[in-house]
Parts: sequence; structure tokens; C-alpha cells
Amino acid sequence: MHILERLPRETGRDYALRTIKENIIHLDLAPGSQISENELAAEMGLSRTPVREALIELSKVKIVEIQPQKKSTVSLIDYAMVDEARFMRNLLECAVVELDCEMATAADIDRLRENVRLQNFYLDSYYPDSLMALDNQFHAALFEIAQKSQVYMLMQGISIHFDRVRSMALNSVKNTKIVEDHAIIVKAIESRDAALARSMMEKHLNRYKIDASALRKTYPDFFMNTED
Repeated sequence: MHILERLPRETGRDYALRTIKENIIHLDLAPGSQISENELAAEMGLSRTPVREALIELSKVKIVEIQPQKKSTVSLIDYAMVDEARFMRNLLECAVVELDCEMATAADIDRLRENVRLQNFYLDSYYPDSLMALDNQFHAALFEIAQKSQVYMLMQGISIHFDRVRSMALNSVKNTKIVEDHAIIVKAIESRDAALARSMMEKHLNRYKIDASALRKTYPDFFMNTED
């Protein structure tokens, strides 16, 4: 498991939650794997209580299955949950980019462009973890520009199902379209073209469906035995 650095004044629960989520998204805690409260607590230098609280929080969004007196299990990928997370993101992010077309300043556009420039750099060298981090920063920035940062934070709970598939796609398929989408979205915001920004965001968030069969072939043991 990859241990993150604890942030200043971060509670044990929040630190455990952030660390466990990151490891689930990046498959260091793989779908179907068992996890122990004691082992997680020892690795993170925490007591069992904040780890238990973090696991309970993750169980609420069905990414972890808690079994009394047994080790917890990271849930297999359920495309129904992935689609539900994508549905929520689609509703919120399409509305957000429309607001961005009204509210973005020149400095905001420069910030988004710099992010896309870095994405292209890491795409050329192909560092999927760096691409994922920049992708997250890009989408978070869109909410910040629209002054909807709290909405973004609330969205992160169920979004973990979608993010795990995004991470798998980046690690198994070099999809240049994702970065191209971001560049088009920035241009649409700069030109105040809300219709283009919205349609491009919707197309962007639906790309995971294109990779579904490829991901099942690459990671056959990570999925529930159900069709999309």
C-alpha cells in the first residue's frame, strides 16, 4: 500500500479515508482484496478507531464491504455504480462548465491552459499517475472557477467508483482523446461557448464506456459477473 503524507491538522479519520481511497483508486488495494483494520492502522501509524471510521464511510458508498469479525473487502467493480457516479458527474459538471463560460477570468483560462500543457507533457512521456492527478486538478478547477468547490467535495464520495475505472483506463489504454477533450473545453470556456463546453464535457465523461470491454479483458478478476 502507498502511504500518503499526512497533511497539517488533518484528523486521523480524514487521513485514513484519503489514504485508503487513493489506494483503492490506483488499485494498490485491488478489487476483491481483503483489508485488515489492524494492518492498515499499523501502516499509517494510527489507532484502529480512525481506520474503522474511514472504512465505515467507504462502506456507505459501497466501495468497501465490512464483515463483522472478519477482514473487510474492497468491492469488485460494479458498472451500475460506475454509471451512477458518471450520471451524477455528468449532471453537475455540464452545469459547471456553462457557469465557467460566464465567470472565467483571463487568469482562470491561463490556469486551465497550463494544466492541459502539463497533461500533454506527461502524455508524451506517459506517466499515468501524473495524468490522473492533473485530470483531477483540472476538474476541481472548473468547480472552483464556478464557485462550487463544496459541490465538488460532496461529489467525491460516490465518484470513487468512476475514478477507479478512470485510473484503470489510463494505466491500460493510452487515450489521447482525454487530454484533447480538456483542450477543447478550455477553448469553449474562453470563447464563452456554453453549448460546446457542455456537449464536450458530456462526451468526455462518457469515454469510459468505450474502454469497458478492454478493461474487462485486462482485469478479468476485478469485475462483477454482470454485463454493462
